[in-house]
Amino acid sequence: MRKYFDIGSIIVILITLMLFVLALFTKGLTHDILLEAGILLVSVKLIMMAYRNNVFYKDIIEELKKLNQRLNKSN
Repeated sequence: MRKYFDIGSIIVILITLMLFVLALFTKGLTHDILLEAGILLVSVKLIMMAYRNNVFYKDIIEELKKLNQRLNKSN
């Protein structure tokens, strides 16, 4: 799991999920649970965006390494 997410993202996921479950049990299935679900979805979306940026960053680094190797071979 650490391959895909950094430790900060894992902590945020666990805390957000724990608070969501706590709110579910304390507030019950009322209108307020929609607000809690919205907060959960925003947190998940931010984590997904951070993961996608991390993958994109690694791809760019690999492409730059390949380009650097090609330039060094031609000289």
